[in-house]
Amino acid sequence: MSITIYHNPNCSTSRNVLAMIRESGLQPDIIEYLKTPPTRAVLKELIARAGLTPSQAVRRKQAQFAEAGLDKAGVTEEQILDAMIAQPVLIERPIVVTDKGVRLCRPKEKVQEILPG
Repeated sequence: MSITIYHNPNCSTSRNVLAMIRESGLQPDIIEYLKTPPTRAVLKELIARAGLTPSQAVRRKQAQFAEAGLDKAGVTEEQILDAMIAQPVLIERPIVVTDKGVRLCRPKEKVQEILPG
């Protein structure tokens, strides 16, 4: 089974999900998305495949969220997606991709839904 994690090593949830993947016997491809951000098309596809919208996959607690005006009424999903591309720190993490699907693994236990077994 192929598995990819969009990972931030400074995030405890992301580290915990990575450990859970490894404990399942898999060695994931690790994409540190702050160093290697996804393209707009890839991010849009990941979010859609996870069954989410950009507003459900954005880090609202980041200072950049308010600084970008994303907390204002009338902000569109496309504007949120644009902000996530411009500032990858706004992408909620971790996102895990396997043959069984895509999940935003918050809480960390969501990764179990797409691991083998």
